[in-house]
Amino acid sequence: MQKLRIAIQKSGRLHDDSIKLLKECGIDINNGVNKLKTEASNFPLEVFFLRDDDIPQYVEDGVADIGIVGENVVLEKNRPFQTVEKLGFGKCRLSIAVDKSAQYNGVKDLQGLRIATSYPVIVDKFLKDNKVEAEIHEISGSVEIAPGIGLAEAICDLVSSGSTLFMNGLKEVETVLKSEAILVANSQLNGEQQILLKKLQFRIQAVKKAKNNKYVLLNAPNEKLPEIISLLPGMKSPTVLPLAEEGWSSVHSVLKESDFWDIIENLKAAGAQGILVVPIEKMIV
Repeated sequence: MQKLRIAIQKSGRLHDDSIKLLKECGIDINNGVNKLKTEASNFPLEVFFLRDDDIPQYVEDGVADIGIVGENVVLEKNRPFQTVEKLGFGKCRLSIAVDKSAQYNGVKDLQGLRIATSYPVIVDKFLKDNKVEAEIHEISGSVEIAPGIGLAEAICDLVSSGSTLFMNGLKEVETVLKSEAILVANSQLNGEQQILLKKLQFRIQAVKKAKNNKYVLLNAPNEKLPEIISLLPGMKSPTVLPLAEEGWSSVHSVLKESDFWDIIENLKAAGAQGILVVPIEKMIV
C-alpha cells in the first residue's frame, strides 16, 4: 500500500506543534523518545524525525514526500519544491538589530556595516532589494553576541519576543521576513501520493479553520433579531430557534477570532443576553 512520508523536526520549536497538528487531524502516531521513524496506525503516513535544516534536502531528494519546516529555512535553502500550506504556528520574524545606542533612521544606515547572520542568502537579497552594500558575516548560533565581541555592527536573526536582543543590548530596526511553519512537498509526487496529500491537506485546513473561529450561542428578544442577525456574518446565515419563553429566540453563529471581541460588544449593546462561546474542534465548509 502506498504511504506518504513526512519529515518533521525531531526537536526544536516546531516539533511539538507538528505532532499536535497531526494528532488534531486524527492521525495516531507514536512519537517515542529518540525515535527517528514511526508510522501512523490509522492513516497511510510514515513520519521521519530530522534536523530542521535537513528537511528541505530530504524533501527535494524524494527521501521524504512532504515536510513541515520554517518558511525562513526554505527561503534560505532556496529549494525547488511546492509550498502546500501555511500552518499558522511557529510564527517569528527575521530581523536586523543594531546596538541600542546607535542612531538609526532607515535601511540606508546599514550601508558599509558588517552584518552577522545565519541567513546570508535572505539578507543578501534584502540588501540588494534596498540597494545597500554591506558585508555579510555568516555564523551559526549565538548571532546576538557578534556586536559585543567586535565581529559586526549589526545582526540579522530570528526574533519572537525580542527579549534575547534586549539582554544583549540590541534593538530591532528592520523586519526582513515574517515566517511561520509551512508544509512543503516534493514536485515529483505520483498520483497516489498526491491523493494522500490532498486528504491530509483537507484535514489540516479543517483544523486551521476551527482554530480561527468560535461558535457563539446567544439569547435575543425577537424585536431585536433583525439588528442582531445583521451583526453576525456566520458561515452562511445564523441559526434562529424559538425559546420556551415567548418573545425570545436563541441565535447560533460562527465568528472569526480576529473579529470576535468587536462583534460581541456590538451584540451586547444590541440586546443580546446569555452569550455562550464554544471552541470548534473541526470546521469543514
